[in-house]
Amino acid sequence: MKRNHKTPWAGRIAGLALLACAAAAHAQYVWIDDKGLKHFSDRPPPPSVPIKRILKAPNLTLMIDSPGAAAAEAAPTTAERNADFNKRKGEQAEQARKAGEEAQRQRDLAANCEANRKHKAQLESGARISTFEANGEQGFLSDEARARQLAAAQRALSACK
Repeated sequence: MKRNHKTPWAGRIAGLALLACAAAAHAQYVWIDDKGLKHFSDRPPPPSVPIKRILKAPNLTLMIDSPGAAAAEAAPTTAERNADFNKRKGEQAEQARKAGEEAQRQRDLAANCEANRKHKAQLESGARISTFEANGEQGFLSDEARARQLAAAQRALSACK
């Protein structure tokens, strides 16, 4: 009695092919998206889908335990990155504005101090200083008025460095 060896091999190959198809069919992902729709796919869900919304996955335990899953969930979206960028840009603009205001204040203070120094030097020189009266006539600064203006200039200069 002669045995046909081709038939058992064909059966084995067919069985292996069925197992491969079954394994491929088993590798299905099921998840719920943001709109509440249930998705079925042989590809994993997008990284924006949280692990808690994945209902079925071939390696769900590996996905949960993998550090990449936590990183994918924690990765900021484009809108979040844009919001952070705009926030940093606004803070930089605010800092630049404050620095500009401070620089202008320092320039004004330096100019005011220089004007007070010149005024004090003019008052201390003893030269006659002409002024205009309320009625429009020209007059000269009295000694009392000179002393008051000199004291005011010295007080203003005390704020200067």
